[in-house]
Amino acid sequence: GSVVASYPYDDSPTHRPTGVYSKSADDEVFRYLAKAYASHHPIMRTGKPNCPGEERETFPGGITNGAQWYDVEGGMQDYNYVWANCFEITLELSCCKYPLTSELPKEWENNRESLLAFIEKV
Repeated sequence: GSVVASYPYDDSPTHRPTGVYSKSADDEVFRYLAKAYASHHPIMRTGKPNCPGEERETFPGGITNGAQWYDVEGGMQDYNYVWANCFEITLELSCCKYPLTSELPKEWENNRESLLAFIEKV
């Protein structure tokens, strides 16, 4: 996991494992939606999630193009965009895939304003 808002495309024509910006026709809209979420999240907006084992990983503004981060062939985000005209972004909300129950109130506080801002944009 990480703390970042990722947007299409996750797949790239070269299928290099990382570092390829795979721009969609609606790139500006996806960036806008990702920024709307990330800019209200106290950790995400820093662009430095500081996840264990990935301390050097950074995401300017808390957002990333999926394929630039890592290439995913056949992912649902791209499939839904291409075949169902569904605009979706992927929200990585925690370094920990299964946070402890005691940490959930803090996660809610970290994401509440982001969720409201995102809903307003939608």
